[in-house]
Amino acid sequence: MILSRYERMIAKRYLLPGKGEAFIFLVASISLVAVMLGVAALVIVMSVMNGFRAELFDKIVGLNGHAVVQGIGGQLPDWRDVVKTARATPGVTSATPLIEQPLMTSYNGRVEAVLVRGMRVADIRKNTTINSKVVLGSLNSLTVGSNKIAIGSRLAEALGATVGSEISLISPQGQTTPFGTVPRIVSYTVGAIFEIGVYDYDKAYIIMPMEDAQTLLLMGDNVGMIEIQTEDADRVGQILAPLQEKVGRRAVIADWRQMNAQLFEALAVERVAMFTVLSIIILVAVFNILSSLIMLVRAKTRDIAILRTMGATRGGLMRIFMVVGTTIGALGVLAGLLLGFIFLFYRQGVVNFVQFVTGQNLWDPSIRYLTELPSKTDPVEIAVIAVMALVFSFLATLYPAYKAASTDPVQVLRYE
Repeated sequence: MILSRYERMIAKRYLLPGKGEAFIFLVASISLVAVMLGVAALVIVMSVMNGFRAELFDKIVGLNGHAVVQGIGGQLPDWRDVVKTARATPGVTSATPLIEQPLMTSYNGRVEAVLVRGMRVADIRKNTTINSKVVLGSLNSLTVGSNKIAIGSRLAEALGATVGSEISLISPQGQTTPFGTVPRIVSYTVGAIFEIGVYDYDKAYIIMPMEDAQTLLLMGDNVGMIEIQTEDADRVGQILAPLQEKVGRRAVIADWRQMNAQLFEALAVERVAMFTVLSIIILVAVFNILSSLIMLVRAKTRDIAILRTMGATRGGLMRIFMVVGTTIGALGVLAGLLLGFIFLFYRQGVVNFVQFVTGQNLWDPSIRYLTELPSKTDPVEIAVIAVMALVFSFLATLYPAYKAASTDPVQVLRYE
C-alpha cells in the first residue's frame, strides 16, 4: 500500500496520542497488547505441541524402530532368515533382532513390574537413543555372560538401586514341580543407568545382552521380534508391504502408527483444537483494533472534513486509517513473536518458577510422558500465525476506513 507524503504524515500523527486523545491511545495500546498475547500464545502452544510429537516420535522410534516383525506366539525360530529378508527389502535401512518380555524385579524388598529387552551387544552400543542417555555406569560393561544389565533412571529410583546393586528378575517360566511351576529368579548386577526422557520407558526398561535374555526366558536360540528402520517413517507401510508377503503367516508386522495410534491421534486432534481456540484470542484482539479505529474516526471527524475540503480523496483517507490499524496489528505481531520466542527459550525455567511460587507440581513426568517441557518451532506455522494475525488486523480496518472516507464535509462543517 503506497502512501503519499501527506498521507504518511497524517497516519503517523494518528498513531501518536494527541491532546484529549489519551483514552483512544489507551484503547489502541490495549489492542496491540491483545494481539501480542494472542500471537505469543499461539507460537508457544504450537511449538510445545510440535515438540511433544517430535520428542515422543524420536524416543519411541529410537527404541522400537519404525516397525517390528513379531513372531506368532511371541517367538521367531527362523529369525536369521527374516532379518536377511528384511535387510534385502528396498527402503529398509536396518533390521535388529531383539527380545521383549514383561517380568517382575525385586531389590531390598521392593518389587516393580519391568519390561526386559534383550539385544545383541553390538546393537546395544550402536543404539544412540540408549547410548547417549547413560547417566551412571557404562554400557560397555554389558557383555554376554557377565550378568550385568542397564536399567532406567526412574526404575532405579523406585527400587533404590544404583550401579553395582544386585537386583533379581522373576520369570514365570520356571521349573515344573508336582505342586506347579516354580518361578525362575535370577540375580543381575546393575552395570549402567540410563534416562531416555520418556517416563514410561525410564520406569520399566531393563536392557541386557540377547543371549542372557534367551537363557533367562528359556527361549533357546529364538527371538521375540525384529525391529525395522526404514528410509521414510511416513511411508513405512508401503515400504514393508513386500516383506509382509514374504514372512506370510510366520509373523505379523506392526508399524509405529499402529503401535502408538491413540497417542499420536490424540496429539493431532489437540493441536487442531488448541490452534482454533487460540486463534479466537487473536480475533478478539482484532475487534479491539476495530473499536479503537471507530473511536478515532469519531474523534477526528472535523479533521477529516477539513482534509476533504482541502482536496483529500476518499481513497487517501481509507489508506490512512487502514495503515493505522494494520500498523497496530503488525507491531502486536512482532511483539508477540518476540515474547513467544523468549518464553520458549526459558520455558523450563518458567515452569520451575511457577512450580516454586505455587507449590504445585505442574510437570509430573508420570502424566506428561516426558521429563522436560519440549519445544520445536515450525517456521511454516509461525509464518501462518503471523500472516493470519495481519490479515485479521487488515480486515478490521476496512469498516472504520470506509466510514472515514464517507464523511460529508458539508454536514460536519455546516455550523463551523
